Amino acid sequence: MNRLVTGLILIFSFLCVTQIRAQKTDTIVHINGNVLTGDLKRMVSGVVTWKMDGMGTISLEETKVNTIISKKEFQIKMETGVILFGSFDASEERRKVYIVNEKERKLISVQDIVEIYPIKKSFFMRTSGNISLGLNYTKGSETTTLAFSGNVDYRKERTYFNLEWDSNNTFQRDSLNSQKTDILLSWQRALRKGWSTNISVGASQNLELGTQLRTYLNLTGIKDLVYNEWNRLYFGMGANFAQETPFDDSEITNDVAGVFMIYWKVYKLWGAKIWVDSNLTYLPYLTDSRNRLTFNLNPKVSILSNNFKIGFNFYYTYDSQPAATGAANDDYGLNLQFTYTYN
Repeated sequence: MNRLVTGLILIFSFLCVTQIRAQKTDTIVHINGNVLTGDLKRMVSGVVTWKMDGMGTISLEETKVNTIISKKEFQIKMETGVILFGSFDASEERRKVYIVNEKERKLISVQDIVEIYPIKKSFFMRTSGNISLGLNYTKGSETTTLAFSGNVDYRKERTYFNLEWDSNNTFQRDSLNSQKTDILLSWQRALRKGWSTNISVGASQNLELGTQLRTYLNLTGIKDLVYNEWNRLYFGMGANFAQETPFDDSEITNDVAGVFMIYWKVYKLWGAKIWVDSNLTYLPYLTDSRNRLTFNLNPKVSILSNNFKIGFNFYYTYDSQPAATGAANDDYGLNLQFTYTYN
């Protein structure tokens, strides 16, 4: 698992170094009449990420946008769940914009847009992500806690790939006292009316719960319940197939479980950018009477610039029947983290 985490650090560093700058030829007309020329990076949950020469990357609330002009191709997700593809052209009507493609020229309200992502040809220009690092040290007990997490996203027209990892290690003096590591690779395809299909493969390790290695496959459907200018609430359900190796001499097990997930993402601009990501996953096993539950909470606020954030990560894991004999039924942790975002 440590080798995998080291590999992820190298991959992320390579992506950051090889990022290609796009030509800044997009235009946003502000509601006060000002014209901004730059590079439209994306719009998510009511906040436009905009890159300008001299000023760098800035944030602009969707309510301040009157119209947009760009010849580039974009994927535009509407509040109704409909996904459109095309470039932007200005409208003379207030807070309106045209979506232009080979088939039509469609007039829409800016306030009805919840997502904008450019459709880029270069592999590296289609990637974005973040990396977080936390470190705590207590002199009295000589205990050090190191937390490392992050993700890399890759987007195509209707498909979305996400690689994410989270590692928490506690060292006391020269020995490893506790370790929790999770790595997940997901593929999603957008369907109609807010539905998506999701396939994910992952691996995890938790010393506290007696799990040396768990590999698994999730097959789920995802549905948006609420998606507007400041938050997204969605759930998923499906099946989980897992193989688990315990830390002790217990047998390797192969299990089938249901999986129920609910995610809530808040993204708001109150002077500084504020993010709150939380998720809850419940797995009732079909092969025995076992139940597992995980909860994560990760609020962050921007500092210095839009690319740097500070926040904390809280996790809680429960297992009614841990794989190893005598292992604990639950595990939890709280870490202060610094995050860098690239796009």
